Amino acid sequence: MERNKKFSKSADTIVVKSKFLILTAIIAYLIPFTANAYVVKYKEDYYKLFHVHYTQFSDDCIENIYWLEKAVNADFANPLYAMAKIETETQWEKYRFLFQMHLNLKLIEQHLRLGRIYDKKAAYFYDAPWKDEYLRNLEKAKACYEAGYYYWKESMLWAEKANISQYNFLYITDLQNWEDEKERIVTGELDYKKTLDRELTRLNKVIEDLVAMESKSY
Repeated sequence: MERNKKFSKSADTIVVKSKFLILTAIIAYLIPFTANAYVVKYKEDYYKLFHVHYTQFSDDCIENIYWLEKAVNADFANPLYAMAKIETETQWEKYRFLFQMHLNLKLIEQHLRLGRIYDKKAAYFYDAPWKDEYLRNLEKAKACYEAGYYYWKESMLWAEKANISQYNFLYITDLQNWEDEKERIVTGELDYKKTLDRELTRLNKVIEDLVAMESKSY
């Protein structure tokens, strides 16, 4: 008899707890959720939306190009919220130059990635049945590569601004990779014009070969 009373009391406790949990869930559902909205406004905000996938499809490249373009045209956040520790106005100035250079380099990279999705390394005789489709894709790739020249000119311009004698012994150590990019541009080690020239020369040869190809079925 005593055992039955204990079991009954335990069961009642479980029921009460269950009702309490259900009531809590209902209240939480009914109360409006008022989270603070995060406004994407500054260059640093847009840059954080840029990301590279292990396997990158055309939509991923286009999305990245969109965010990078928005970053290029956006204002800088207050130095307190920069992507590196900024303590002087001179550091702040060089930081801005390096940032613009880096954004343009990433835009070249994304246009090359997008172009290679549509590209075709060579034309083979058995491509004849699909030559028109290949040609359409190659024109898309060509447009991507040609767009890269503009961003390369911008990259060199900002690299030059970040390389004046005033900054000879000033390094943004938190952004060493950006400093390295600047140095490679200045020394000529990094030259995207050569890359773009090479890709377009090869691509134009593929287009010529496809155009000259007779339409056949295999």
